Amino acid sequence: MELDAWHMRRALSLAALGKGAVEPNPMVGCVIARGAEIIGEGWHRAYGQPHAEVEALRMAGDRAAGATMYVTLEPCCHFGKTPPCTDAIIRAGIRRVVAAMADPFSLVHGQGIARLREAGIEVVVGLMEQEARRLNAPYLKLLSTQRPWVIAKWAMTVDGKIATATGESRWISGEESRRKVHALRGRVDGIAVGIGTVETDDPLLTARPPGPRIAVRIVLDSRARLSPHSRLVQTAREFPVLVAVSAQADGEARRKLEAAGCEVLECPGKTRSERLQALLDELGRRRMTNVLFEGGSQVLGELFDHQLVDEVHVFVAPKIVGGQNGRTPVAGRGVTKMAEALHLSNVTWERVGDDLYLHGYISRSASDINHLAGTTD
Repeated sequence: MELDAWHMRRALSLAALGKGAVEPNPMVGCVIARGAEIIGEGWHRAYGQPHAEVEALRMAGDRAAGATMYVTLEPCCHFGKTPPCTDAIIRAGIRRVVAAMADPFSLVHGQGIARLREAGIEVVVGLMEQEARRLNAPYLKLLSTQRPWVIAKWAMTVDGKIATATGESRWISGEESRRKVHALRGRVDGIAVGIGTVETDDPLLTARPPGPRIAVRIVLDSRARLSPHSRLVQTAREFPVLVAVSAQADGEARRKLEAAGCEVLECPGKTRSERLQALLDELGRRRMTNVLFEGGSQVLGELFDHQLVDEVHVFVAPKIVGGQNGRTPVAGRGVTKMAEALHLSNVTWERVGDDLYLHGYISRSASDINHLAGTTD
């Protein structure tokens, strides 16, 4: 059993190499072994490319016959962008398959396992399932809720300010922290900010250098106030811009944004919260798997008030701004009792230059956590 776990850990580390390149597909890693010897390994490298099992089988060649396959997700049994992995496994003569978890996708769920067992292959399911669910939590959320995984990011001073009382915020964090943010931007499907942030900072919201994905830059702008002279609009034909507006948005302003190359999306709802949730529904319909929200404080406040955030990235700089009117990262209603505060799980701290970088996941109810990510507090 310890040997099985050792090989599965390797498969999980391989799977993570596909982050940002495979979505909306899941990240999958595979190891083929004879005892302690690894004879083949692979991972799903990019959407539409060969699956992890096929890559590992190619490396193993004829030696795959009689060997054990370790895979982080149930092998597929249907024709999609690629042929069924189960057929390739059976043809190769694999004797035993150890899968971390079943795939909840309707065209696979349990059927891949059944197909392998029908062919006389021993199948073990559930080894390191919690780790596999954490790895593919965004994929699992999109399947179960039809909404993307919501990531909140901000940089703040040690006294909890994201800007001075005048709104000035450049730069709070150091260059090394900003490089991490650009890497994060390069693997998500969308980067969202409120119109207030755009008016204050005039951000570009691109990944520099580019990552495996080009994110849609999303502006929450109920009145269509986004300036045609902003850097976002000026680059809309090069990098996509989606402006989420309400029914009250000025028609002429909408037409100008569309003429400049922006997509203008009217989100139904009378309140900001209703429109925000309608936006998430639409992004899910577009099969966006990960969406990064970078601010401002009102947008993040709405997300946290309605428990819509799944993951946080926070950069804490060793600076003090002070003042009662300095801006804090999360506005909204907040909570009235400390016992009601949201908790983070799987928290890591890292020193990045002079800054401290916190990464964690919002704790959910036990059923939600087990369903999406297999995490317990």
